[in-house]
Amino acid sequence: MLAEERHGAILQELSRKGSVKVADLAASLGVSAVTIRHDVRELAGRGLLVRVHGGAVSVPDAPPRDGAEPAAGEQVRERERREPYVLGMLVPQITYYFPAVIRGAQAAARELGVRISLAVSRYDPKEDRRQVAQLLSSGVDGLLLTPSENPTLSLVTEQWVNELDVPVVLVERKAGWSMPAVEQAATDHAYGAYLATCHLARLGHERVALLACESRSTPWIREGHELAQRSLGLREGPVRIFPRAAVGAPAGMDEHVDDVLDTFGEQGVRAALVHNDMDALSLVRQLRGRGVSIPEDLAIVTYDDEVASLADVPLTAVSPPKEEVGAAAVRMLVDRLDDPGRPLRGLLLRPSLRIRASCGATLV
Repeated sequence: MLAEERHGAILQELSRKGSVKVADLAASLGVSAVTIRHDVRELAGRGLLVRVHGGAVSVPDAPPRDGAEPAAGEQVRERERREPYVLGMLVPQITYYFPAVIRGAQAAARELGVRISLAVSRYDPKEDRRQVAQLLSSGVDGLLLTPSENPTLSLVTEQWVNELDVPVVLVERKAGWSMPAVEQAATDHAYGAYLATCHLARLGHERVALLACESRSTPWIREGHELAQRSLGLREGPVRIFPRAAVGAPAGMDEHVDDVLDTFGEQGVRAALVHNDMDALSLVRQLRGRGVSIPEDLAIVTYDDEVASLADVPLTAVSPPKEEVGAAAVRMLVDRLDDPGRPLRGLLLRPSLRIRASCGATLV
């Protein structure tokens, strides 16, 4: 169906009913909801209908006023400018890491005059789908999506995201090359691990261990750690990835303290990158209780910088630009809604390093 044919069908249905829903039009015309939303925006811009959340209504008659009153088409265009996009946002949790991402998204939404509808999945792929289905049925214009699994590591998740019929920006997840219509705004976690490992090497450590409880970021952190070792010619440091205790709840490192001590004792390692903050706090407390001095016996850099400064020995930490990621994702999605034909973007933002006492660097 050509665009003009769709436009005619939309206006005919609107003339008959006075209001239409995007979902109903998409079903009856056999096209995607995103195509109908684009048609509705174009027709609203011409003053032929008024866009409302989830659909459109007929243009109201112009009031019989003097010449100073704006024409009906101008009234409609003004109403169209005031009608905000509604962006569905799915996050896996709101207790760690993602509150800052949400704050950044909310700030950008206020700046751009759009609204965010938030959903939480608790790291449950089935809940991902249920929550997104609810967001779509409510008529959101696009999705800011952090699925429970990385699409680049989960074919099922990749296929599901590819089948969504609204614009999608992945947030803190990467879009693979086989996701041709999906954009991304994420932290470059590999760079963050590279930065931390290089910092410890500059402090004189020839081997840097990596300790992590398995998470969605672990593959990229491990990649950056390995790259830094190769680039700097470091001796290969031990890597210990501990399993999660349950979906969405990483196992704490308390139960692995003996394993960690054995690793350092056997291999003479005196520096470690630890992911994440919560586990690093617990690990430091356990190690100090067993007579290990931080940073004299073991220099530590942690990852996430959520609670690193609150440790007994304040922890040097890789600090992802969480708020900036949330804001960038909103701007990217609004740009896509305004101009569906623009080139796709994949944005990686680099984290920074916050120097504190745990790494042994001299603080200025």
